[in-house]
Amino acid sequence: MASAVLPSGSLCAAAAAAAAAPPGLRLRLRLLLLLLSAAALIPTGDGQNLITEDVTVVEGEVATISCRVKNSDDSVIQLLNPNRQTIYFRDFRPLKDSRFQLVNFSNSELRVSLTNVSISDEGRYFCQLYTDPPQEIYTTITVLVPPRNLMIDIQKDTAVEGEEIEVNCTAMASKPATTIRWFKGNKELTGKSEVEEWSDMYTVTSQLMLTVGKEDDGVPVICLVDHPAVKDMQTQRYLEVQYKPQVHIQLTYPPQGLTREGDTLELTCEAIGKPQPTMVNWVRLDDDLPQHAVVSGSNLLINNLNKTDNGTYRCEASNVVGTAHSDYTLYVYDTTATTEPAVHGLTQLPNSAEELDSEDLSDSRAGEDNSIRAVDHAVIGGVVAVVVFAMLCLLIILGRYFARHKGTYFTHEAKGADDAADADTAIINAEGGQNNSEEKKEYFI
Repeated sequence: MASAVLPSGSLCAAAAAAAAAPPGLRLRLRLLLLLLSAAALIPTGDGQNLITEDVTVVEGEVATISCRVKNSDDSVIQLLNPNRQTIYFRDFRPLKDSRFQLVNFSNSELRVSLTNVSISDEGRYFCQLYTDPPQEIYTTITVLVPPRNLMIDIQKDTAVEGEEIEVNCTAMASKPATTIRWFKGNKELTGKSEVEEWSDMYTVTSQLMLTVGKEDDGVPVICLVDHPAVKDMQTQRYLEVQYKPQVHIQLTYPPQGLTREGDTLELTCEAIGKPQPTMVNWVRLDDDLPQHAVVSGSNLLINNLNKTDNGTYRCEASNVVGTAHSDYTLYVYDTTATTEPAVHGLTQLPNSAEELDSEDLSDSRAGEDNSIRAVDHAVIGGVVAVVVFAMLCLLIILGRYFARHKGTYFTHEAKGADDAADADTAIINAEGGQNNSEEKKEYFI
């Protein structure tokens, strides 16, 4: 840009005359000189000898503006505000704003600080160098404003397990607009944000839809602000979730788990829920409780057990959310029983009120199945032993039988063979004489 300006020599002469004037007139002359220079100066050139940097500052903090000269020739350095009012002319401050303070002044640098920065201080500030022609560059001050307030609101103070609730978080009057992040415990979630702008300030509201379970009770929901003007700004609310009872039956006595005739059985029903279950009830499936059974709160006591007490006993617990139960299967053994089954009772999973877990069922029957298998193996082994023994006895009897009959045949033949010339004569001469000769021959053939 080209311009018509006061010669730098004239400005310097006027400045020297102002310095030599009486004290009362000196200030007026210097102010007049500043006004004339500001009015007459229209920058030209590309500011190649001036250096400055943009400034980003958080509202309320200190911004420092530096105007530096690469190759100083003792020219005058001046700093102007966005309204082109002179802040500093060399080391003199005509502007009546005490927030501006001189940090450093020399022929090569003019450095000024601005304390307690506000959003109104944002804009372009000009560095001018009185050379021939004059030079000018600008620096931009950007003011960051953290959120004025951070609020989190939950649609319902108390939710029920499985219910979907709405959680909102609002970050008010920030610059630039705030990014809101959501966490449930240590897990980050995704919300939906809306931004409203008002007078260069931004208000952000984020909405989170959350389906809660019993495991979420007492877990914090955290609204965290992601903004360049602030770190670790967050607010949180703790979830309060109601859920139906979780029921578990504990075998208190006998401690070894084997229930024999004449023993005492004591079961304790443990129920946890929110709110805490107000009613715990013992029943016997497919039959009434034994007459000698005693129910005391959550405990079931059956003295002098006998086989008529066999069956499935159920503990039911309920609260305002729902009802749940757990089952225990009782089997009373004979007094001669010495083997303890692996698992003596059937207990339903605490978090299920409707059906028994198949894995628990298989575990609970493991002892009985093992006993049955052991009996089967013993029976099979006995049967095999008896069969083998019988076969050996049969072989011995057959052997003796064949041996005895073979000896008798050779004995009769031998009796007639002493004086016989051939086989026919031997048969005739054998016991029985001629009367049996034909029969013997026939038998021999």
